Amino acid sequence: MVSQDGYSLQVLDDLVEAPGRTQLRFRVTDPTGAPLTSYDESHGKDLHLIAVRRDLGAFQHVHPRLGANGTWSIPLDLDAPGEYRIFADFRPAAAESGYTLGHDLSVAGSYRPRPLPATSRTARVDGYQVRLDGDLVAGETSRLRLSVTQGGRPVTDLQPYLGASGHLVALREDDLAYLHVHPDGDPSDGRTAAGPTITFDAEVPSTGDFRLFLDFRHAGRVHTAAFTVSASRPGNPGTAPAPTEETHDDAAHH
Repeated sequence: MVSQDGYSLQVLDDLVEAPGRTQLRFRVTDPTGAPLTSYDESHGKDLHLIAVRRDLGAFQHVHPRLGANGTWSIPLDLDAPGEYRIFADFRPAAAESGYTLGHDLSVAGSYRPRPLPATSRTARVDGYQVRLDGDLVAGETSRLRLSVTQGGRPVTDLQPYLGASGHLVALREDDLAYLHVHPDGDPSDGRTAAGPTITFDAEVPSTGDFRLFLDFRHAGRVHTAAFTVSASRPGNPGTAPAPTEETHDDAAHH
């Protein structure tokens, strides 16, 4: 939603004239209509911004800067024309819960939507292979295990990213319904292993195809692996992804 409980997301320039690197500016306004300037940190940041193209072919997870007047700004690499959706994930200071507000953004130019990649259990990114074990079941908590290898060897020295072993964003194909999931365990608790497996408990509201984006950090760099997963009905796990492999370049930014 663009507005909830009186908080609203206002994008100052929601039409980009040409593809390329663009300075995005936006505000979150409070129930009085004034720009919100006081936030509580969540995973080390006052606000997380997700930008995705409507066909889920491009994804960015970035952290903008807040100006004194309540305006956030961040350069985005919008390299292809099309319709985009941005999500601002934040918690107002002293609020009981956080919010995720969304807004559309258009990049002018000829746009041909790409079909969603086929369902897959593995993805390759930047020389890493990530395998997904577990199935999404609509309306139930689903345990997902994502294991990272490099050159055929398990990666056992994953580094914390924003206070967690990894971050998982799920987006529903039809309407881009948004879910941001944090993993089990804490990298600083002395018990959570630094790989190769990162475990998440996710609950999606419906059947259908979802795009999963896993952010993980290794050797000082953040990488994003993407999967297409089909959520099944309770008691009918027959729609689990086939054992194909998806390869993509490092198109995400942090």
